[in-house]
Amino acid sequence: MKDLKHIENVYFIGIGGIGMSALARYFHTNGKRVSGYDKTPSSITQELQALGMEVHFNDRGTTIIDTYPNKEETLVVYTPAIPRDFVELVRFRESGYHLKKRAEVLGLIANQVYTLAVAGTHGKTTTSSILGHLLAETGAPVTAFIGGITNNYNSNLIQKGNEVVVVEADEFDRSFLQLQPQIACITSMDPDHLDIYENEADFEATFKQFATKVPAENLFIKNGLPLKGNTVGINDNAQYSAQNITIENGHYVFDFKHPEGVVKKMQFNLPGWHNLFNAVTALGMAMVYGSPTALLPEALRTYAGVNRRFSYRVNQEDLVLIDDYAHHPTEIAAVHQSVREMYPEEEVLAVFQPHLFSRTQDFMEGFAAELSRFDEVLLLDIYPARELPIDGVTSAALLEQISVENKALIKKESLSKIIQEARQKVIVMMGAGDIGVEIERITKELTYAS
Repeated sequence: MKDLKHIENVYFIGIGGIGMSALARYFHTNGKRVSGYDKTPSSITQELQALGMEVHFNDRGTTIIDTYPNKEETLVVYTPAIPRDFVELVRFRESGYHLKKRAEVLGLIANQVYTLAVAGTHGKTTTSSILGHLLAETGAPVTAFIGGITNNYNSNLIQKGNEVVVVEADEFDRSFLQLQPQIACITSMDPDHLDIYENEADFEATFKQFATKVPAENLFIKNGLPLKGNTVGINDNAQYSAQNITIENGHYVFDFKHPEGVVKKMQFNLPGWHNLFNAVTALGMAMVYGSPTALLPEALRTYAGVNRRFSYRVNQEDLVLIDDYAHHPTEIAAVHQSVREMYPEEEVLAVFQPHLFSRTQDFMEGFAAELSRFDEVLLLDIYPARELPIDGVTSAALLEQISVENKALIKKESLSKIIQEARQKVIVMMGAGDIGVEIERITKELTYAS
């Protein structure tokens, strides 16, 4: 399948996933019949249903193809998280339907138009959402697929036209090698997904292979990475850099240095130098694409962030509850830097749900070191996602390595009570598993109680 022109029906197995649902919105907006399965209802599946997409939550097994008799006009999209013996998936495969992974479908869309791809172990969602917003606000006919719900658009899809696409170039399963972008960035190459890659050298080599997909003048890289491209940094000699950074009324004000000059006094509203780095990366990519430099400051000023990226769930005088997707030691370090910068006088309670047994095993020492920088740490059990347990790899084992005195292993059922009774004013909750669902519930309880 070289294109999607003949496809009229798109069926998603795992439609509630953040990447899958963005594609579902895209096809629905473009007039396709969209439906799908997910394991459990969620706010995302509710939104898709409200738009008119059919979503069910039970395996319809061998009867599923009765709803889609024309296999040539039907595309079935699935995620690697779906078991290979899932009956719907097996039935579609045995019956000869077009089956594609999410990354393959994203490639089919993106590779037909001008594409800006955002790669890196960290920062993909924030950078791509900033970039999509910058392009949309400066008049580009852009479609942006975002790995999170943007606060500006209340969606993981920005759609202002179909001539240029912004995508997250995901390294998981080497998915980003299917993209053929015209402009790209690599925000970081910290090892991850070592259940997929042979080792750190294999991980880095794959990023280097991705880097060859665009000419060096169209590649943006974190300053110091062993690659050729436009360097990006903070207060350094990078070609694109944030300089003279101050904090005014809770937001950053900085000078944006680029090869053609300096844009003075730009404003950015997200905390954390890692987010400021993401903003500088997106600004550089937008400039190379052709966005008018004069329009970029106002576009950046109006950017409002992404859900679960240092999101304030409660921001009151006696309680600040922050929600973040952080699930790698480097990301936890970034959250710590941000919260210390915003609340230098406050003790901070960190609640963390490790994601994947393999990741916890690979980065046990790193997780312990970064979590130990908080004043108190509470751990939930490891969220397994697609994995089976690994002997000896548990949240209890991680807890033993955390050096902070105040620490405990807790259950999700006790989270709400613990937060309400916590002595700390500032609480951060981190993780990529179902802790996000718990945060939604706790926020509602706290709002109702107040």
